[in-house]
Amino acid sequence: MARDLLTDPAWREADLGDPLPDSLHACSMALPTWDAVTGYEEQRDKVMRRLRAGYPRFFLQQPVARLLEAAKSEVAADGEDVLLFPTKASVQRAHRWVESRTQSAVRITSYHGLQALVVPEAAMPEARNYWRFCGEIVSSRRAADLLDDTLRDDSLSAEVAQALCRITGADAGHTFVFASGMAAVSAVLRALPGIHKGLKTLQIEFPYVDCLKIQEHFGNGVVYLNEADGESFDEALMRIRMGEFAGVFTEAPGNPLLRTADLARIADACRDGGTPLVIDDSACGPANVDALRFADIVTGSLTKWISGAGDVIAGAATLRADSSFAETMHAALAECATHGAPLYAADAQVLLSNMAGYPFRNDRINANALALTAWLADHPAVARVWHPSITTTDHYHAVRRDGGGHGGLLSFVLKQPKKTARVYDALPLCKGPGFGTPFTLVCPYTRLAHYHELDWAEACGVSPHLLRVSCGLEPAEVLIAAFETALQHA
Repeated sequence: MARDLLTDPAWREADLGDPLPDSLHACSMALPTWDAVTGYEEQRDKVMRRLRAGYPRFFLQQPVARLLEAAKSEVAADGEDVLLFPTKASVQRAHRWVESRTQSAVRITSYHGLQALVVPEAAMPEARNYWRFCGEIVSSRRAADLLDDTLRDDSLSAEVAQALCRITGADAGHTFVFASGMAAVSAVLRALPGIHKGLKTLQIEFPYVDCLKIQEHFGNGVVYLNEADGESFDEALMRIRMGEFAGVFTEAPGNPLLRTADLARIADACRDGGTPLVIDDSACGPANVDALRFADIVTGSLTKWISGAGDVIAGAATLRADSSFAETMHAALAECATHGAPLYAADAQVLLSNMAGYPFRNDRINANALALTAWLADHPAVARVWHPSITTTDHYHAVRRDGGGHGGLLSFVLKQPKKTARVYDALPLCKGPGFGTPFTLVCPYTRLAHYHELDWAEACGVSPHLLRVSCGLEPAEVLIAAFETALQHA
């Protein structure tokens, strides 16, 4: 039976930085005030020194930090720093990235079964950027096992693929499991045949920030269509039919605006133009949407709804078995999933255990989000709410799985945006980046994802005052009461 996560002290927000105080592997970071969010984005010491957990692509969890210090003392010289990678292929890609961006001398050495990228200290930010964008990371469990001299060399990725396919109905032989969701996206980008011909990609609808960054930094450039509507959308479809792009990327639905494009029209254009269509289903999860109805490849984060515990990072890419690109791309994706950014066995073991509760969690979270969406939409202080139940509904229902719901993510803005900080601070809920946790998680999404490009995001229709809500397992009336309390400050 699910616990009341607001009253159970084991799940309450214990301190800035750690809503899961007993876990070394927590993927959630607590930023309980507006000022803490700003302090995190500006790397203020009073915030950064208190953080104890965070998303692994952005934050060095305790076992990883200890391992990097040990590696630095063993393999680095004065003025050098070290970042570790799981495989030779991943560290070689990072090597090329850092050298091209910094013109620094960079070297690679083996380190107790991992690969060490040794860089000048000044080049370390670029090495960390590679971790963030490509997601080819060393997980906290792998780091802890290496420190304990219990590093595993087995794989449970096939078991994860089979478990995932019991949800999606896809072919396990065409489902590839990775160390993170972004590792899956970057692997798909590299596998696109048109990338090797120098073609750009096309991004349709406002995406999760790093999905766009991956295309900008690791492809041949990206054409971005902010909203799939009107003459601009018609022109994009024409350009797809002309075979202009290496691939078309979109999300079903998008994050954080929860919009879904007309996937049927996009898929038709992609077939006519011989262009792979890549759809990410992370925002709602595969129990709610069946993106393979339209996509050649579906990418997704297994960290979020599928795991549902906030304590493991993983991703997947699934080729539609009857896609015309299945044979062409299969070998490249299989190679990267096995020898590029594989999911560590201990992480896979935790993920498999977590996945058992996905159907129950999904139904309850869907119901909570529907109830909260309806309540917020009627609140006199709220200007607008985004959720698939009320946003581009026809397009969402076209991809919605039989028996699926509308997902647990929603976003909203206030009629008086300047009061958003007061509302955020007053919310008696967990607050910070990420989604898919068993507890409700609220964040000022635009300030966290686009702090240094707020004007650009606002021009794309994403308000700097937008609050995104990831609904958890608390009773709906508890969630509504929490927002009712906070919105008294609006």
